[in-house]
Amino acid sequence: MTEYPVFVDLLPPCNFACPAGEDIQGWMSAASAGYYHKAWSALVQNNPLPAVMGRVCYHPCESNCNRAQFDQSVNIHAVERFLGDEAIRQGWQFDQPASSTGKRILVVGSGPAGLSAAYHLSSLGHGVTIREAAPRPGGMMRFGIPKYRLPRTILDAEIARIEALGVTIELDSKVDDLARALKEFDAVFLAVGAHVARHTEIPAQDASCILDAVTLLRGMETGVTPMLGRRVLVYGGGNTALDVARTAKRLGASETLIVYRRTREKMPAQEFEV
Repeated sequence: MTEYPVFVDLLPPCNFACPAGEDIQGWMSAASAGYYHKAWSALVQNNPLPAVMGRVCYHPCESNCNRAQFDQSVNIHAVERFLGDEAIRQGWQFDQPASSTGKRILVVGSGPAGLSAAYHLSSLGHGVTIREAAPRPGGMMRFGIPKYRLPRTILDAEIARIEALGVTIELDSKVDDLARALKEFDAVFLAVGAHVARHTEIPAQDASCILDAVTLLRGMETGVTPMLGRRVLVYGGGNTALDVARTAKRLGASETLIVYRRTREKMPAQEFEV
């Protein structure tokens, strides 16, 4: 029997686990050497929102880090957050496209998908307009993540950097006619997000004292603060449920109880959040 070597091209485990497809080894290498601008420039080739993601991403890259087999995982998300914050502090900007293609693209929605699409399309030289139905940009980053987890000054700074590329953001502009939009633009990218809460069959689910998590967190951002009362029960065991429980305490609830149908070990929320 004859054996031949086979070339296998695989991503490092942390890169493979990264939802944004970041070249983690590339920018971590530059950061470890103290070349922070170079590291940030490499990082934003894939992810234009490092200061945001360094705060809110649940970093599956670290769960797959090879270093954990030696001592502990590299704190990748903390380095990403540092680079994002340093970019804001130093006023670093994205490179302007070399030339314009003359193409005009409409992006519907200004959440993470819409903003990322606008960044990449604008970097290719296309003219990009974002139309957002809400009065402020950011999508669920703004209306679904509490301020204590994601300060709005950080979110606004990263959005402003994308706008500086030439991206136009039109607020209070709901798109309900794609056929008309396609007559105005060369292409349309839909990034409307997932703003509808999941519901479960429980008695009296339409009662005024029962709220879904999306409504509650959105109300906190828009100023419609819900009256929760002294004792609050949160049904669910995910990260959003924990955000709601912590928000309830901030609203003055003296007792907040999380109820989950399975065991604590099976809760989908990250252990450090629990």
